[in-house]
Amino acid sequence: MIGVLLLLFLLPFLLYIAAPQIRKMLSSGVCTSTVQLPGKVAVVTGANTGIGKETAKELAQRGARVYLACRDVQKGELVAREIQIMTGNQQVLVRKLDLADTKSIRAFAKGFLAEEKHLHILINNAGVMMCPYSKTADGFEMHIGVNHLGHFLLTHLLLEKLKESAPSRVVNVSSLAHHLGRIHFHNLQGEKFYHAGLAYCHSKLANILFTQELARRLKGSGVTTYSVHPGTVNSELVRHSYLMRWIWWLFSFFIKTSQQGAQTSLYCALTEGLEVLNGNHFSWEYSK
Repeated sequence: MIGVLLLLFLLPFLLYIAAPQIRKMLSSGVCTSTVQLPGKVAVVTGANTGIGKETAKELAQRGARVYLACRDVQKGELVAREIQIMTGNQQVLVRKLDLADTKSIRAFAKGFLAEEKHLHILINNAGVMMCPYSKTADGFEMHIGVNHLGHFLLTHLLLEKLKESAPSRVVNVSSLAHHLGRIHFHNLQGEKFYHAGLAYCHSKLANILFTQELARRLKGSGVTTYSVHPGTVNSELVRHSYLMRWIWWLFSFFIKTSQQGAQTSLYCALTEGLEVLNGNHFSWEYSK
């Protein structure tokens, strides 16, 4: 009994000591591509924070012209300036994009197409998680509306530009949570039953199915597409759930940083020769 009590007493201390090594093990996936991107154009949704911000920063560091597609333009401008100072790349631009409103999505696409002749990298990164039940401006349940349908429409509107700019890539940020997802066609809007956690899982499954079908339809076009699981990352994604914020805090020593979480997206956006894996799903542990 004394031994058990002693173990329980020492366990938090041992975990604290071991945390750096455990985090290193869990965060081993790193994009090692040396590809540079001068003359290339990239769009990253949700790039004013978290994984999106780190992804945009790395693309800018490599010389790309990067559009931060954000709902909060003011915050986006601050991040753009930060990236410009850090990378020396002044071609970091902010444009308004609210994925919960198809009018905003269409306005963004219209403005981008008028402004740019090319689009080489589209990273559909933005998302919401465990929201209280609510609907988008067009009446879609928020998770499926923002995480899937919003990006679906955005990709559709930019598809011809991607084809014209080939070789080009689309990266859809999904999650390991897709394993718990199901597509309930009789309850897509969550009106018959709703669970915030499962709604997120359903939308992440939709991301993967979209990626696979898009790859099939674009075969031979020069546009390839990939879905990714970034790992468990300390970001603002859990802002809607007190429980998830508490869990993230409790296990903070083992959770990846946003920079580490961006590696899978960067791997799929930059790695040469990845075209043969068009439509595949990549998880963080393979981003090496």
